Amino acid sequence: MAVGVSFDCCSNTYPGTKPTSEPEAKAVTDFVGSRKDIFLCFLTIHSYGQLILVPYGHPNYTAPNYNELMMVGKGAAEAIWKVHGMNYTVGASPDVLYANSGSSRDWARMQGIPLTFTFELRDNGTYSFELPEDQIQPTCEEAYSGALHIITYAHDKTFSGAVANAAVTLWSILLAAGVTGATLM
Repeated sequence: MAVGVSFDCCSNTYPGTKPTSEPEAKAVTDFVGSRKDIFLCFLTIHSYGQLILVPYGHPNYTAPNYNELMMVGKGAAEAIWKVHGMNYTVGASPDVLYANSGSSRDWARMQGIPLTFTFELRDNGTYSFELPEDQIQPTCEEAYSGALHIITYAHDKTFSGAVANAAVTLWSILLAAGVTGATLM
């Protein structure tokens, strides 16, 4: 059952004509779906609201590892706060935002990826989707810190030893390069 969507195609909550009707959604589901067994976590980044959302968007469903998701999400929020003092609220969408259907976060969790989160970046409503230019770089730095916390947790839960530490370093470099590259475009 769809909740929290609008069937007005001009709305920010328009779900499309059917699941994965849009080419971007189809590309993500094809890529992730064909490799779901190797993903340790799945992060989707949106704006705005200063939130870290955990599955599920429907008010009648709770992820089987909800407590772990909340713990990891709160750790990410703390890591974000340490960067520039910005507060992020952690919770399931119906509890902290609104009920919603069709999120990639929920889809990834239903595919068996255990740690799935949505970051709703700055701001908390003053500028909505048009964040001032001087807040873009700090927001990227915060997102990097929160994402690194989640990736490190997923890694440490799954692996151990020197090879594992090298993998975290590599992922950190790739994540930093992606954040830097995105801000230079």
